[in-house]
Amino acid sequence: QVQLVESGGGLVQPGGSLRLSCAASGFTMDYYSVGWFRQAPGKEREGVSCISSRNDIIYYGDSVKGRFTISRDNAKNLVYLQMSNLKPEDTAVYSCAADTFRILAACPDWGEYDYKGQGTQVTVSA
Repeated sequence: QVQLVESGGGLVQPGGSLRLSCAASGFTMDYYSVGWFRQAPGKEREGVSCISSRNDIIYYGDSVKGRFTISRDNAKNLVYLQMSNLKPEDTAVYSCAADTFRILAACPDWGEYDYKGQGTQVTVSA
């Protein structure tokens, strides 16, 4: 069964850090570009970051630049999102998505990806 499963979410204080993982099963992520997205209650889904299959193209949303880092470990079939200096406005459900297309000038939208995870909740609160 092909699926993506996110993990690593939780409750963290402002200024804290979390590392999210996106694990693939049923397929090998080596040839897949992966994106991270988030959706807060009552808000549109927002693209957070994306990484190409070859690890040579990475983009970040303006709201997370300098605080979040995306990386991948193809040997483990995992993609990570390291989040630092977290703010209350980072509170959202974070989801990953994967597809074999090439990332070009910007991160693809959520609807363009073939495989999508269910998400993990991140809550930033004192």
